[in-house]
Amino acid sequence: MAAGTVVMLRHGRTSWNVGERLQGQTDIDLDEVGRWQAAEAAACLVRTHRASLVVSSDLARAADTAAAYASLLGLDVVTDARLRERAFGEWEGLTGAEISARWPEQYAAWRAGHDEDGVPPGGETRREAAARFHAAVEEHAASVPDDGTLVVVSHGAAITLGVTAMLGLDPQRWRGVVGLTNAHWSQLRRSGGDAEPAWRVVAHNVGAAYTPEAWHAGPETGAEQESDTAGLSTH
Repeated sequence: MAAGTVVMLRHGRTSWNVGERLQGQTDIDLDEVGRWQAAEAAACLVRTHRASLVVSSDLARAADTAAAYASLLGLDVVTDARLRERAFGEWEGLTGAEISARWPEQYAAWRAGHDEDGVPPGGETRREAAARFHAAVEEHAASVPDDGTLVVVSHGAAITLGVTAMLGLDPQRWRGVVGLTNAHWSQLRRSGGDAEPAWRVVAHNVGAAYTPEAWHAGPETGAEQESDTAGLSTH
């Protein structure tokens, strides 16, 4: 038994996303737009990926996004704390400006990608977060019927780091994967045999067929656009 496809879906929007506050493992609920995004993403995703298993971070914003998709398939959501966002310690809840004012050198190093010198106080390194996420995905993928699909619902940094680790790259230094938009997903396919890396990226930052402006604006603008763009490819 082993999944042939893994889809990693980022949670919908929260008020902290709007306020540009670092969420980390703080448990923040979806806002109204985020709940709409979760429903729209679920309706789009289920047309192309019908999971055998849906697993999620146990944080509410991810678990509720997962439930929107799983409910369309009549599945329960399995939660796993290893799929939480990277822990940012004392920086959680703060904006970039607030972090920079209190930890100027660490924040500058973090922004520059020098993660060894920019780990938030009480937070995780990129390698630590990637390792736990990767282990969780591989464990759940092993329980999926042969060539089935596993859908993982998690968080922006966690997914980026997880994809990097699954491609056999160093999450501490490699920055080749851009972050996901809220309620967008990345698709990986098992390479097969002894090929390296064991997984390949098929698609990244895929979402429902809305312009970025309509997606961030929410239900009213999105509903208006849907009537005008039915049938268009996703962005």
